[in-house]
Amino acid sequence: MESQIKLTPKEKTGMILDQLRGSWGFFVGAILLAYINTICNAVIPQVISVTVDSVLGEKEPELPGFLQTLLPLDALRADPWTALWTAAGAVVLAAAVRGVCIYGMRINLAKGSEGFVKRLRDSLYSHIQRLSFQWHTAHSTGDIIQRCTSDVEVIRTFVCNQLMEVLRTVFLILLYTGIMLSMNWKLALIPLAFIPVTGLASGVFYGRISSRFQVADEAEGELTTCAQENLTGVRVVRAFGRERFEIDRFAQKNNRFSALWVELGKVLSVYWASGVFLVCLQIMAVIAAGAVAAVNGDITLGDFQAFVIYNSAMAWPVRSLGRVLSEMSKAGVSMDRVGYILKAEEETDRAGAETAALGGDIVFDHVTFGYEGQEVLQDVSFTIPWGSTFAVLGGTGSGKSTLVHLLDRLYDLEEGQGTITVGGVDIRDIKREDLRRQIGLVLQEPFLFSQTIRENIAATRRSATEEELRACAQIACVDEAIADLQNGYETVVGERGVTLSGGQKQRVAIARMLLQNAPVMVFDDSLSAVDAETDAKIRAALKERMAQATVILISHRVTTLMQADRILVLDGGQVADMGTHAELISRPGIYKEIYDIQMSSDDRALVEEGGEA
Repeated sequence: MESQIKLTPKEKTGMILDQLRGSWGFFVGAILLAYINTICNAVIPQVISVTVDSVLGEKEPELPGFLQTLLPLDALRADPWTALWTAAGAVVLAAAVRGVCIYGMRINLAKGSEGFVKRLRDSLYSHIQRLSFQWHTAHSTGDIIQRCTSDVEVIRTFVCNQLMEVLRTVFLILLYTGIMLSMNWKLALIPLAFIPVTGLASGVFYGRISSRFQVADEAEGELTTCAQENLTGVRVVRAFGRERFEIDRFAQKNNRFSALWVELGKVLSVYWASGVFLVCLQIMAVIAAGAVAAVNGDITLGDFQAFVIYNSAMAWPVRSLGRVLSEMSKAGVSMDRVGYILKAEEETDRAGAETAALGGDIVFDHVTFGYEGQEVLQDVSFTIPWGSTFAVLGGTGSGKSTLVHLLDRLYDLEEGQGTITVGGVDIRDIKREDLRRQIGLVLQEPFLFSQTIRENIAATRRSATEEELRACAQIACVDEAIADLQNGYETVVGERGVTLSGGQKQRVAIARMLLQNAPVMVFDDSLSAVDAETDAKIRAALKERMAQATVILISHRVTTLMQADRILVLDGGQVADMGTHAELISRPGIYKEIYDIQMSSDDRALVEEGGEA
């Protein structure tokens, strides 16, 4: 699936402005303080010029009237030391004001940038929570994490540092250019001639570097995904001795990522080196032309010194402006990658969808469904009577789990693909959140959070009492196992529950679902990791608890399904057979074959002892 889009400049601007809500005041304050700082910095060369030409020299200062009134020119000319101390005091005062402005600017930038990035992260996380299950299955976790961390940080740096630098530099260029033109317009043409040259060089570089940044970002996403998969699947890696293979796989992706950045570094080094050369050439040209003008009397010594300072002070920001513009290419790529998530279509309910209490038969009517053009279910129709126990048996890839995904609306049926109704109401006319709250689901590979066992069980109902929580754990036959742990229910499970066995994870997940107290309970091969005896105990304990609920059992184990009121047999995405256990074993078919294979002497003894639920 395509995982990259190109946002238009308008869309990028809109995205930034939307995330800046609540932080505008800080950024405006930072910009104003940056401008005041630039003005104070422009005062210092003027102090030097006036001191050299009008205090140490005889030139009448060209200053505003109120400053000329305040300036005791005769006294300063009579006492050179006083003149120097006065000039030094003016420079220190300007520097002090600059220091205050820089402090205030940094404080405002810090508050504004953190507010901006917090809003962006919140928007991303909230939006991801509302994206479809299909979208999540089509994108790697590592790539999503990389977009929400590294790319967000790149955008923050651009908006809060680079964009501020652009605004400050543009103001500096306009201010300093105006001052230099007023001092000597002919000499001012030299630095002005270098500005478009630097800008053109930056534009050419911007075009070359943008696509390379995108490739490097995608390589970083692949590297993050590789590390995430390895850490998540650490049990498999250790069990099959894949350490060397995983190290080599990571090294291959890491080498590619490093090579891409080395190539980027080469291009960047050429740009930076050429930029330094242009800056030095500009400074040399101004000094040479200015020296000739000073000798010819076209410019005073003080103005020449001030001019050189202005030129040097402007040359490097202009050069850095080019660097910032080049960095914008990376920010543009990151905006595209983050924008791809923000523009992804969220799960939505039909117009008129309502909150409804589930009740009545569950009917699959001529349901046909597939993934990415590959058909999984073909014209499947059956009815689950309300309050009954309904079982589904079928081989791998027969569509068993797809039935559950459709019922829970993890995927939606399109028009012409059939309907699923509960009590005669199309589930697409029920709000997703309300539907899912009333369907308890336990998967074959349950997910546990890196929290305590208590928090994992209580995830479906935080308000549950201690007695209710323990009762559900006892029904799931996991209470004793938890009690044997050193910290009991306060034991923190590892990431994805790696500190627990497969059977313990499944039983904790069952307890979590039972605490939900949903009217529809789905067990998707959720007892596959427990032995037959424990399986029978759990089903016996569940029998009374599930008396009022509609239960859907999906399993490869016949002993788990045989006591169901109705058993559906799937084969190749189609209904192969359906009936009670007694009906299905009385006639030849898939169910009878599986029954004969699975029913060992131990299983038969367990059934005869009444272990089935």
